[in-house]
Amino acid sequence: MGIVPLAKALELAQEYDLDLVEVAANARPPVCKLMDYGKFKYESAMKAREARKNQAHTVIKEMKLRPKIDPHDYDTKKGHVVRFLKQGDKVKITIMFRGREQSRPELGYRLLQRLAEDVQDLGFVESNPKQDGRNMIMVLGPHKKKTEAMAEARQAQEARKADAKANPGKSQNAAETENAVESEAPAEASAEA
Repeated sequence: MGIVPLAKALELAQEYDLDLVEVAANARPPVCKLMDYGKFKYESAMKAREARKNQAHTVIKEMKLRPKIDPHDYDTKKGHVVRFLKQGDKVKITIMFRGREQSRPELGYRLLQRLAEDVQDLGFVESNPKQDGRNMIMVLGPHKKKTEAMAEARQAQEARKADAKANPGKSQNAAETENAVESEAPAEASAEA
């Protein structure tokens, strides 16, 4: 509408049953719009909520180990570290020493190095192992950012939903089992011939 005196703008707002909302106060002259203010507030709140939803929160997960950990327990703990790194979280690994174990910090150092080598494709050593009283601490950071990991997880979930809609009545495991059985059947038939 161009530059309009304030009284005329207020009159137009009343005529159209809308509100006169100042959009840019610092501009010369100030920029105003005729709109439904309640709708405007609602839409801006929804945009802010969406922005917060996509925002990544930096989380540091912690995993505690002992120097004389059993191989199976080590594999379980390593699986947790892998899951955390895939989700885009940092992982703080703490090795707790007790009694005479404190005189052998190289055991903890080797364990931390082994773990770092096992997960090097998913993360990197952000903070090298250091002794902190009775504990030795190392921090692993993910190669992927949290937002990338969240986007991948969302895509995978959408793909599973689409697959479930395409094959109603079948669970995903049943479909995989059926596909595996079908692929093995021709191999057996050709072996018999």
